[in-house]
Amino acid sequence: QYKVLHIITWNVGGSMPPDDITALLGLHVGDGNTDMYIIGLQEVNSMINKRLKDVLFTDQWSDAFMERLSPFGYILVTSQRMQGVLLLVFAKYYHLPFLRGMQTETTRTGLGGYWGNKGGVSARMSVFGHTICFLNCHLPAHMENSDQRMEDFESILQQQQFEGQAATGVLDHDVVFWFGDLNFRIDELEIPQVKTAIDHNKLNTLWEKDQLNKAKDSEPVLEGFLEGPLKFPPTYKFDVGTDTYDTSGKKRKPAWTDRILWRLRATAPTRPALHTGKRGSMSGLSSGTKVTQHFYRSHMEYMVSDHKPVSSIFTLQFPYKVDMPLVTIMVEDEWNCVAEATCRFKTAPNFARSSWDWIGLYKVGFKHHKDYVGYVWAKQEEADYHRVEHELPKGSGDYILGYYSNNTSTLVGVTEPFQVLTMTHFNGEYVKRLHTLT
Repeated sequence: QYKVLHIITWNVGGSMPPDDITALLGLHVGDGNTDMYIIGLQEVNSMINKRLKDVLFTDQWSDAFMERLSPFGYILVTSQRMQGVLLLVFAKYYHLPFLRGMQTETTRTGLGGYWGNKGGVSARMSVFGHTICFLNCHLPAHMENSDQRMEDFESILQQQQFEGQAATGVLDHDVVFWFGDLNFRIDELEIPQVKTAIDHNKLNTLWEKDQLNKAKDSEPVLEGFLEGPLKFPPTYKFDVGTDTYDTSGKKRKPAWTDRILWRLRATAPTRPALHTGKRGSMSGLSSGTKVTQHFYRSHMEYMVSDHKPVSSIFTLQFPYKVDMPLVTIMVEDEWNCVAEATCRFKTAPNFARSSWDWIGLYKVGFKHHKDYVGYVWAKQEEADYHRVEHELPKGSGDYILGYYSNNTSTLVGVTEPFQVLTMTHFNGEYVKRLHTLT
C-alpha cells in the first residue's frame, strides 16, 4: 500500500495569504490522489483579523488552507503554532481513523530559548501503524551563523520528547520529514558569481558551496537525512512582489534557505541508499517502509514574501499494520424522516471509551473535527437506544458521521457519506438514536 504526501514550506514574511493557492497545493493537476498535506510556514503574522471565517483559528493562513482544501475532502488533523512558526497537517477524512497517537511539540531557540520567533514545531503520529514525525524549523539567519543553526537543530532534537509512545524523540520515528526556513547560505562565492550561476542555470556549481550540503558530510546529527537535488533557483531573498533578487541596501546573497529533507530510522548499520532516476529519489527501511520523492520544486509565481515557497511530493510505501478503525459506525444510505435519523456503532476491544465521547454530524466538506452541524453524546449504557434531541441541519445534502474520542482528541471512526433529504420538513428538531453493539 502507498500513501501520497505533499509537503510545503514557506517563509511568508508577515504577509497575508495570496488570493489563489491552488497551484501551490497542486490541486489543478492530478486527480486529487494526495492523501496528506503537511504545511510548514514561518513568519506568520500574529495580528488577529476580524475577517477570519473560523473562530477557532487566529491566523489567516490556517483559514486560507482550510478553505481551499476542505472542498476536496481534506480535514485539518492537527496544527501547532509557536509565534510565527506554524505547522498544519491535513488528511483525507477517511484516513482519520488510521492516524493515531497524535502529539505536537514546540521548542523555542530565539534569545537563548526564551523567544519563539525561532525554533521548531513538530507533529508526530502513527499512520496505518507506522510512526512519522513532521518537524518545521525556523533556524537563525545570516551567513556567519551556520554553526549556530546546527546547534539549534541539535537542541530542538534533544528537547522534543513525546509522551507514552514507543517513539520518544524525533529521530526514533520510522520516518522523519524535516523542513522549514533552515536559513543555510552559500559560502565563498560573491553575489555576482552566484547570480551568474543562477542566470545560466548552472545551479550544480553552487551545490557544493551550500552550507547544509557541506554540513551533511561532517555533522553526525545529519546522518541519514536525505534531500533531493536542488534543481530550482535559490528561494531567498527577493524583492517583494517580484522575481528579482534583493536590490535593497542589504543586498543579500541568494540562498537555498527553504528546504525539505527526510530520514528513515536506521534499522541496519548501513545507510539507506539514495537512487536518483526518473522515478525520483528512493530510500527504504528494512521494516518495509519505502519513501520515494517525486518532485522537489519552488513556486516562483508567489510574490507576497521575500521567500518563494518550496514543495515536494513523496510516496510512502508500507504494509498496513493497522487497517481496522477503533469505532465502526453503521448508518443508512439515506435519512428521509425522523425515524431514520439513527446510527449504530461498535467499538474495538482495545478502545478506551470516555463518557465525553461524542458522535458529530458533518456536512461533507467539513474543515476540522469541531466543524460539525450537531452532535450527540456516545452514551455508554450497553445495547440501549437513546433519544437525543438535536438541532437540524439547515438543508438537505451529503453528510457523514464521525466518532470523536475525548481520550485521543481525534475522530476515530467515520462513515461513508450519506444523504439527508427532507431535514427541512422536520419542524426544527430531529431525534437520533444510537445503539451500541457489544
